[in-house]
Amino acid sequence: MPRDGEDRRARNVLGGPLRACSHDPLTGWFRDGCCNTDERDLGLHTVCAVMTEAFLAFSRSRGNDLVTPRPELGFPGLKPGDRWCLCAARWQEALEAGCAPRVVLAATHVDTLAVCSLADLKAHAADQA
Repeated sequence: MPRDGEDRRARNVLGGPLRACSHDPLTGWFRDGCCNTDERDLGLHTVCAVMTEAFLAFSRSRGNDLVTPRPELGFPGLKPGDRWCLCAARWQEALEAGCAPRVVLAATHVDTLAVCSLADLKAHAADQA
């Protein structure tokens, strides 16, 4: 990964280089800190989101417990304020349920736009990028 936290090959939803989402906790389909994807990523883990209590409870209610640590999988468990690469469909589902977390646009992969609208993402922006 480039030293400045960008992946120069991938683009974000704003058309710029994909920025890192989180290294602590380490996130991403490739666990490289970025919301990169490839054809094997059937969940499209491309939305860099800032976790909230409401979203974490929503995700747990949908069968995806993101709070409980799973050391055997190298998963520390998430808490409010953590950034995490979410599945685009899960973010969209949370939006429709009224509990979508904020999105870091510069760290959200352009492929997200196949599932989520740019207008919705911008309306939930955690950054001014």
